[in-house]
Amino acid sequence: MRTIIIASLLALLWSCSAEPPSEGAEAANPKDAAASVIQQALQAHGSTLLDSSTVQFRFRKYAYEAERQGGQYRYTRTFVSEDGDTIRDQLTNDALRRSINGEPVELSAKDSAAYAGSVNSVVYFALLPYFLQDPAVQTEYLGETTIKGEAYDKIKVVFRQEGGGTDYEDEYVYWFHRGRHTMDYLAYNYQVNGGGARFREAYNVRNINGLRIADYRNYKAKGDSRAVATFDSLFEAGSLEQVSLIETENVSLRQ
Repeated sequence: MRTIIIASLLALLWSCSAEPPSEGAEAANPKDAAASVIQQALQAHGSTLLDSSTVQFRFRKYAYEAERQGGQYRYTRTFVSEDGDTIRDQLTNDALRRSINGEPVELSAKDSAAYAGSVNSVVYFALLPYFLQDPAVQTEYLGETTIKGEAYDKIKVVFRQEGGGTDYEDEYVYWFHRGRHTMDYLAYNYQVNGGGARFREAYNVRNINGLRIADYRNYKAKGDSRAVATFDSLFEAGSLEQVSLIETENVSLRQ
């Protein structure tokens, strides 16, 4: 997959240069170029803090806690139902477990998978680009583009079926600022629940104890296009319409 000598030289040059790591990336192996861009983004976002930490936040009516220790994780979602019951879903490397008012409940395989996917999805998006280093991730450098007069590296991400979860067929595209190395835009084409495609624009960016957190304006194509690699052009042309806001509140990071 990689030519070791060339990759090492490129890595040395990029690490010693004040220029964005993807300068001249078009001439390199696209996978190596994408990996370099993502590594710079992980540093810019403070994502290494998440290897051993507990992050708490609220998203809509739910309270989340994401605890990671190396490869082990425990994601917890707590909320109050319309009936006044306190429901707690806990997702670990092993399984999804639900309790109601502190009492464990049995779940069908279908419900367990649905709740696990829902919990994992919220944590995944809230803590990006951290998860772009997962073994199941397959990346491709799509070149340089311009959004709102700023230069970006465009990276495509798909997943291997093994280790890629139930949504392994989804397709993502990320736009990383060439100077700041930040993930300012992303788009995804998802297959579950009838499928669809969205484009997100970061705003309300803040630093939480060294971790970069952002909210997002959520858009879809006016013509229901699912060619997410073109969504930057559609955004620039005004051909996307905003459908919602993705707001993460009361964020805290503890190590």
